[in-house]
Amino acid sequence: MTLRDKTLFISGGSRGIGLEIALRAARDGANIALIAKTAEPNPRLPGTVFSAAEEIEAAGGKALPIVGDIRDEATVADAVAAAVERFGGIDVCVNNASAIDLSGTEALPMKRYDLMQDINTRGTFVVSRACIPHLKQAENPHILTLSPPISLEPRWLGPHIAYTIAKYGMTMCALGFAEELRDAGVAANALWPRTLIATAAVQNLLGGDEAMAASRKPALYADAAYAVVTRPSRECTGNMLLCEDVLAEEGVTDLEAYAYVPGATPQVDLFVDHV
Repeated sequence: MTLRDKTLFISGGSRGIGLEIALRAARDGANIALIAKTAEPNPRLPGTVFSAAEEIEAAGGKALPIVGDIRDEATVADAVAAAVERFGGIDVCVNNASAIDLSGTEALPMKRYDLMQDINTRGTFVVSRACIPHLKQAENPHILTLSPPISLEPRWLGPHIAYTIAKYGMTMCALGFAEELRDAGVAANALWPRTLIATAAVQNLLGGDEAMAASRKPALYADAAYAVVTRPSRECTGNMLLCEDVLAEEGVTDLEAYAYVPGATPQVDLFVDHV
């Protein structure tokens, strides 16, 4: 199966993993609608929704860049309507937008707590909700949410309760949508890497150059995402998937090509027990 002429609606796709997923689809000739807040370049966060659109077009896809905040329901509704008007429908919804703060309870300002809940869990719900009527009309519709498997082990709860709630909320959305939309044939899955992925968040918040050296390239996430959203929607839904397991099912077991630093030992990501 291919994504040629299929339309993806991606939140937060101006850089990093979201952009890499868009570029992978663009190589098939897909249509990509991106909604992101970044309209102007930021020295710590390179790339804007417009530069992302240029990369998508250069890779062979068609792009619709939309500057918007997924915390605003009306903005999301307008963005989805614009995507449908431009491309004729929506085949895949990718919930990529996410905020992170690993502070403990006493150190975390409530505005940061609210930001994570509003972008991560609520944003996933709002974007998916707006896309669902159009996904129901698609041939092979998928909702893909970039969030972790749910584990109630204390070590994933104690250090950063607020972030864990926000990310697990995204996964709960994915699992809930899968059951709610099963009869309609709309797939919903959560996807997460076993190891760190080299992104601005890892560089700026999770350890800098040392963490980047122990990371894998965003292409790993993108290739796994591509594999999931090209599977038959009625046969692949309701899963908490790990990227490396998805790639293994596709016959890709040597992951050295994805190493950010060749030969480096990858570091296990949050919410995952082992590489």
